[in-house]
Amino acid sequence: MTNPLDAVVTRHKQGEPVGITSICSAHPLVLKAAMAQAREDGDLVLIEATSNQVDQTGGYTGMRPADFRDLVHRAADDAGLPRDRVVLGGDHLGPNRWRDLPAEQAMAHVDVLVAAYVEAGFTKIHLDCSYPCADDVTPLTDEVMAARAARMLAVAERTAAATGRAGTLRYVIGTEVPVPGGAEETIEELRPTTAASANRTLDQHRKAFAAKGFAHVWPQVLALVVQPGVEFDHLRVVDYDRDRTKDLQAVLDDEPAMVFEAHSTDYQTVPRLAALVEDHWAVLKVGPGLTFALREVLFALAAIEAELVGDGREGLPEVVERRMRAEPGQWAKYYTGDADEQRLARRFSYSDRMRYYWPDPEIQAAEQQLLANLSGRTIPLPLLSQYLPDQYQRVRAGVLAAHPVDLVLDRVRDVLRGYRQAITPSKWRQAA
Repeated sequence: MTNPLDAVVTRHKQGEPVGITSICSAHPLVLKAAMAQAREDGDLVLIEATSNQVDQTGGYTGMRPADFRDLVHRAADDAGLPRDRVVLGGDHLGPNRWRDLPAEQAMAHVDVLVAAYVEAGFTKIHLDCSYPCADDVTPLTDEVMAARAARMLAVAERTAAATGRAGTLRYVIGTEVPVPGGAEETIEELRPTTAASANRTLDQHRKAFAAKGFAHVWPQVLALVVQPGVEFDHLRVVDYDRDRTKDLQAVLDDEPAMVFEAHSTDYQTVPRLAALVEDHWAVLKVGPGLTFALREVLFALAAIEAELVGDGREGLPEVVERRMRAEPGQWAKYYTGDADEQRLARRFSYSDRMRYYWPDPEIQAAEQQLLANLSGRTIPLPLLSQYLPDQYQRVRAGVLAAHPVDLVLDRVRDVLRGYRQAITPSKWRQAA
């Protein structure tokens, strides 16, 4: 059986510099923007949930895999996007959430996690066993990581067979996996994966799959995660330099159904994203970059609201700041420095730890109040020009309504439009 992603990989392996954007977000407005963009472009949309975001007990969003599936499908339905153009992926599935447990206990939880994702209809499964558990000897060997990945694959395949979807799953492997959501500290040096290391990963996983009796599943491995030398921390973006990956680019030449997957591509320029695709990173993951844009537009609207309403109440930025300070668990160990540096990081850091707080009930209520306040008013064009100049130009041109939700979606879609340019062959591209 086939998977909608197969067509993208086939075209890429035939020499077309095409790819797909992997959208990693659970925010309803980001999902709404993604569906609108896919509908307009006539594309597939690949939406992924991470294992810390969505798991069998709820993750930090409070959603299980079936809940996340339903959220995504509702967004597609509302946008008029057929569900058969929506692909669901499970990102960083593995023992990350249970690293403080002994390996066997952690992997028992992983078995349940993988089965829950597959049962819910996720068809792109990232087998990420790069995280050591409490009783592991570190650093983990390639053999250990591959054996655990094979265990996960066996669970996924058996679950797919039991639900009548044998052969539909596509897998992502890789042991040099960037930290989910961006670097946790300042980047001092970033080296791309070597070709020798990538080949060793392929070899160990192929052997581990065969040892589990699943050698026949190897053609379902869609992508290999390696480090192409892209990353971001709180204040800095490390840009892609294709000259540093010349040997690595050729590693998958003899793998007819496999491309590279690039994590942490957020904030790369469009020409550099295009260079990644041309160099066989055909899956480009983006997450914090989308919620970073969401924060930009919501805070801009909050500034407009303050000018128009000015009732002295606590606005969205103030509610976010208060809730982040009251519940510092998602940012305190990441944002170091003095009080002023931490305050700036909470609001503006590229790593966007704020994204973990959008599900907070008080923040959700403040967001809805902001949108409701502006929905009932005409936003003066000079205020749009001041705070949202790109959207102002589109409103003036008559291609965008000056409605707050439309403005939010358009700002998030600016990020997605850049990715669309990068994954689609075009003569506009310049050398990165």
